[in-house]
Amino acid sequence: MYLGFDTSNYTTSVALFDGVNMYQQKQLLTVKAGEKGLRQSDAVFQHTVNMPELINRLGNNKADIKAVGVSARPRNLEGSYMPCFLVGKNNAVAVSRFASAALYETSHQVGHILAALYSTDKLDLVKEKFIAFHVSGGTTEALLVEPDCDELIKATVIAQSTDLKAGQAIDRAGVMMGYLFPCGKMLDELSQKSDKEYKIKPTMLGLDCSLSGVENKAKAMLDKGESKEDISKFVLSSISAVIDKMTELLLDKYGNLPLVYAGGVMSNTLIKSNIMSKYSAYFAEPEYSCDNACGLAIYAYLKDKNE
Repeated sequence: MYLGFDTSNYTTSVALFDGVNMYQQKQLLTVKAGEKGLRQSDAVFQHTVNMPELINRLGNNKADIKAVGVSARPRNLEGSYMPCFLVGKNNAVAVSRFASAALYETSHQVGHILAALYSTDKLDLVKEKFIAFHVSGGTTEALLVEPDCDELIKATVIAQSTDLKAGQAIDRAGVMMGYLFPCGKMLDELSQKSDKEYKIKPTMLGLDCSLSGVENKAKAMLDKGESKEDISKFVLSSISAVIDKMTELLLDKYGNLPLVYAGGVMSNTLIKSNIMSKYSAYFAEPEYSCDNACGLAIYAYLKDKNE
């Protein structure tokens, strides 16, 4: 058995992988109405409360744990740190010592990439070079992913948003319209009720993009009394156009590498449909696209097999 822990800023998650089947339990953190996020101290407290119950929900199939994987930081970069990940790390350390199991630390970002590969039955890509998009509330990045002896895979940022992140644009628009954070699911549903078609010219800075104008335009549309359905479709169409253009430019520069899309935003119906209509790409299923610990369980499994 391989156990994974992930305590991101908005989801507590634990997963168990037996080499064939994946079992996971997760809990969204609570954000007060009207708020656009959580303070780290609040996230740490909620993770601490949630984790014992989630471990309990995994049932009685936790015996014979061979290795434990955990996201100890947002990215595998020097200085990458968020207090919320300490909760997952502390639990992982305790379990590994109690079970005399190996402990493997990596990043939240690597967990997202591995969860997407597992979801699409493409774990063999860890031995190849590919392009991965990690698009969420805190990240809008394109990554060149290559095999790495120590880290299993090394993800290097090759394009990103220079300001607002895609998930932030979605959540800010949603909160602006009166919905509870996080707002991705609500905007997805609303956008499908709009018959408007938007021709978006994405704001690009070389390979990078800018998304701050999306929030400003959404506010202007709301002030003019435009429907929430149309505003939702505009926001998601704008993000789709940016991801599309980044993909096009990156394939031009790096060649026809495999494309993998991960992160909560990439589970959106409109964005996924638009990208898949133009490119041969791998998208994680929604349960593996949003924050989860499955990728960390996979990390422990693959590292254990490579030892």
